[in-house]
Amino acid sequence: MRRLAYLLTLLWILAAGAAQAALPPLLVLDVARFRNDDLAVKGGVLEIYATVPGQALTYKRRAPKTYQAAATLTLEVIGADGAAVYQETITLKPPVLSDTSISLKNPVSFQKRVLVPDGRYTLRGQVRDQYRAGRVTVVDLPLVVNWETKKPVFSDLVLLARPAAKSLEQSAFIRNNFSLTRAPAGLYARGADRLFFYAELYNLGVEQAVKLVYKVRPVAGPKDVLTASATATGAAGRGTPVLGDLDLSKLPAGEYTLTVEARDAKNKVLSSQITRLRRNPANYAPAGAALPR
Repeated sequence: MRRLAYLLTLLWILAAGAAQAALPPLLVLDVARFRNDDLAVKGGVLEIYATVPGQALTYKRRAPKTYQAAATLTLEVIGADGAAVYQETITLKPPVLSDTSISLKNPVSFQKRVLVPDGRYTLRGQVRDQYRAGRVTVVDLPLVVNWETKKPVFSDLVLLARPAAKSLEQSAFIRNNFSLTRAPAGLYARGADRLFFYAELYNLGVEQAVKLVYKVRPVAGPKDVLTASATATGAAGRGTPVLGDLDLSKLPAGEYTLTVEARDAKNKVLSSQITRLRRNPANYAPAGAALPR
């Protein structure tokens, strides 16, 4: 009898551990660096995007057939001297559920635009599950901001869950008159068969035409598996928007790199930018946050 009780206890512990391991990360933190739109101000703009997947949170009963989760999010941008140039703490709450067995719990996201001088920084995000003691996640991302070059240069690439859309509204989700819906952590999962992305190309001459080349390659592979091209023309007084769209439907699960190049009329590479993405058709991804409607 004692052996049976021991085995049952062991199975319960293993099941609990497996359930805990199956939980998604409590915090997905992304950041993109852009040049300051005001050319008289040296420095750049950090577009910070934090996502807390709903599946990772603990839901507490608030009333009959009413369950709510909550997380405390603290964001900091810390300079090389250790001082915070930006700090904010907010409470994030996903939609109320009537049944906690629902597997597709909505994620909650927060986006912030922070202006910083050129320099070295650490972006730190900390999330605490308000209804599970000890469940805390801290993520640190090192950053270098430097926009002093006069040569053509790309901003960071922003991977999107859906196409960038023209918008006249003003919010942290709008950039260069485009509404951007980020794909958290560059994850393209079940149902996400197209790769959308956005970037800005700086220091082009007015009406200067460049060829854009897009390449997707497995992280561990020697050859590109997707390629495409487009053109862009320099805009006066601002960054030239670069919007891309690639078909991922035939790519197997795995880690990939996306490279974007700008080339002149002689096919010389003027600037390039690279980022990572993940393809995982077997699972659902956290939904991207967008401008509230």
